[in-house]
Amino acid sequence: MITTYGWSQALQRQFEPYSADGLVPARVTAQHRGLWRVATDAGEMDARLAGRFAHAAVEGGYPVVGDWVAAEAADGLALVHAVLPRRTVFQRREAGPAGALQVLAANVDTALLAASLNADLNLRRLERYLALAYESGAEPVIVLTKADLCENLEAAVEAVRAIAHGVSVLPLSAATGEGLTALEALLEPGATAVLLGSSGVGKSTLVNALAGSQLMATKAIREDDARGRHTTTHRELIALPSGALILDTPGMRELGLWDAGAGVDQAFADVTAEVTALAEGCRFRDCAHEAEPGCAVRAALEDGRLDEDRWRSFQKLKRELAFEARKQDPELREAERKRWIAVHKSARQHMKDKRRFE
Repeated sequence: MITTYGWSQALQRQFEPYSADGLVPARVTAQHRGLWRVATDAGEMDARLAGRFAHAAVEGGYPVVGDWVAAEAADGLALVHAVLPRRTVFQRREAGPAGALQVLAANVDTALLAASLNADLNLRRLERYLALAYESGAEPVIVLTKADLCENLEAAVEAVRAIAHGVSVLPLSAATGEGLTALEALLEPGATAVLLGSSGVGKSTLVNALAGSQLMATKAIREDDARGRHTTTHRELIALPSGALILDTPGMRELGLWDAGAGVDQAFADVTAEVTALAEGCRFRDCAHEAEPGCAVRAALEDGRLDEDRWRSFQKLKRELAFEARKQDPELREAERKRWIAVHKSARQHMKDKRRFE
């Protein structure tokens, strides 16, 4: 049973200490509020957390869909005692003032980043999803749904490829079947893919098309703004007829990044490379490319050598991550305050010198 869900010899070796305690391996296949469903060799069953584990788990340490767990299974109920180390992990900052860590999925091989080829196609949102996927450790693939509804498919795909830089971009239509064969070729038996995207992009419709049956409920998008409504209300891991596994998730209107600096850098590798080269021409070695005089990066933005939309998106995500880091670290807050004092002092001195020689 658990081999269907990706159990391997490597996982078996990792599990040996738990086997000695009489526990059995299980994979989390569904997650609701405070409730879990797991797959074991004895079949699927409901699960809850053992008291000691629930008390001792660190932030983000509770089981999520895709996790492998050590459980005590009896009478159709599993008691989870531990979560095995995660190969890959998708996590975000929850919306709201607290901005707590939320783990979305674990042990995923491929991240299918879904966006709809309608009026709600948003390149800036896709950049955010790419950063999340790179940070997770999974391989990103951009899936552009509803290709049959796009008036200029070639232009839309090229616009997405311009911000994807080497990531596979697959336009498809679950309604007509266009592109499904190419997607199925990427989903290997025993491997796990996760579908991530906003409400209404057609994630559940795509799962149904891949499964060949109506497994997930679907809804039409709103006609006034082409945006969707929530259909999937929980995360669920589904075994496809091909042997591949796909994890459907609820749509996310907000995607706050959590400790994703490396992911942002990778998603914007083209921007960072270009800025690094341009920075050699900045007047100040510690130029932040914001308000400093003699900034070569600002000059490149003004004359179009550097894509302003990409630069602004990169800067926005960097500021967001820095803000969250400063909230947690008083020393970082003080260092940022001193940096801005120095930037403004330098700018004022430049203006004084300029007026002196006019």
